[in-house]
Amino acid sequence: MTAHPPIPADLARSWILVPPMHRPQLEAAHASGADVVVYDLEDGTEADNKKTARAIVAERLPQQPGWVRVNPADTPFWVEDLARLRNCDGLAGVVLAETVSAAEIDRTAAALDHRVPVIPLIESAAGLEAIAQIVRARATLRVAFGVNDFRRDTGIGGGALALAYVRSQLVLASHAAGIAAPIDGPAPAEAAGDDLAAAVTLTGEMGMTGKLAVHAEQVAAINTHLSPDAHDVAAAKELIARLGEGGHNITDGSDLPRLARAKTLLEHAHRFGVDGA
Repeated sequence: MTAHPPIPADLARSWILVPPMHRPQLEAAHASGADVVVYDLEDGTEADNKKTARAIVAERLPQQPGWVRVNPADTPFWVEDLARLRNCDGLAGVVLAETVSAAEIDRTAAALDHRVPVIPLIESAAGLEAIAQIVRARATLRVAFGVNDFRRDTGIGGGALALAYVRSQLVLASHAAGIAAPIDGPAPAEAAGDDLAAAVTLTGEMGMTGKLAVHAEQVAAINTHLSPDAHDVAAAKELIARLGEGGHNITDGSDLPRLARAKTLLEHAHRFGVDGA
């Protein structure tokens, strides 16, 4: 069986954050089937270990390419992170922690010679307030929701209703700017089974097409529940067959957007390797 092509970052479902200092977690992350592995130089690395972690990341990237979460742009760690990463082969992009302005994205991209995209992590009320500018920064590929730090910053609860406004703002701003849909924050560490499935389903229902993970065991559920299932694929194929590839059997105004959505669903299913589901 031939390996399925890598999932492009603008469609990637599962983004696993992994601390570079912990080899077993590194190996588990790469074996998890995650669409994207993110080496975590921020919360996943203690201050005293950041220099060593940077060296590990720089050594691994050429053999195991991935993304790197770098420290906030207002810290000395950010300067040191980018200086170490600037000439690294295998660096696919950076996740910028605690982003609060488009200027921080511009500075991050410039420090890396504008050679990789940036995913700003929205983790505060200030970041959400600046979202209209953040999504339009030249280097922004898509945005991610740092749900736990956002809750800490704002005091908002963790329920779906409490966070619905924030998720919606990220989704709508991204759509208005013409960039890929956002990446949701991680499910609780203890979430598994039905609880994990419900958390990932909520991500999809809110219009977010990716999700962060901190445990390799959660990756499979993220990939499954953020991909079209057999029913979705069958329904899309039936609709296209009925309306025609070119829409020559369209009968009312709702058919055209439904046809376009069905085609997009099948394109994504193909990229995810589930089109034969």
